[in-house]
Amino acid sequence: MESWRLVWRDGFVPVLSTAGLESLRDALRGDDPRLTQGSTTTPPPLMCVQDWPVEAACALGFCGWQGDELESVGQVEEFFARACFEADQRLGEPAACRWFLNWFDDTPRDEMRRDLLAEVEQALAQRLPIDRVGPEIDRLAKHPEITAA
Repeated sequence: MESWRLVWRDGFVPVLSTAGLESLRDALRGDDPRLTQGSTTTPPPLMCVQDWPVEAACALGFCGWQGDELESVGQVEEFFARACFEADQRLGEPAACRWFLNWFDDTPRDEMRRDLLAEVEQALAQRLPIDRVGPEIDRLAKHPEITAA
């Protein structure tokens, strides 16, 4: 298994909320321009803009911003740092989170969206009760273009 997938599955997924994963899933499906590569947030997490509202975020930041309803750059940056720390602790390796973060930032957008969407959908399928997954599977079967991006 690729290192980024291991870090995502064993490091990040356990610390992300279901609402965060659902928000990320929707962003990946729709190629939401607010999902950015190469930065944690827009505006960047500088001290002078800690109280500013977030305009865009990376995959992890997006989960906190859109899924957990965090609003400010400072809140999303703190969420990001905490998620990275917890992932490193779960994996027992300092800076293990970088395997995922580097992959996310450096992979061409279409490829990143396709591969990460599959991981997010797998994580959600493992969390959601069958009655919630059933209608979603039916919808995807009727609209295969949703996951073909």
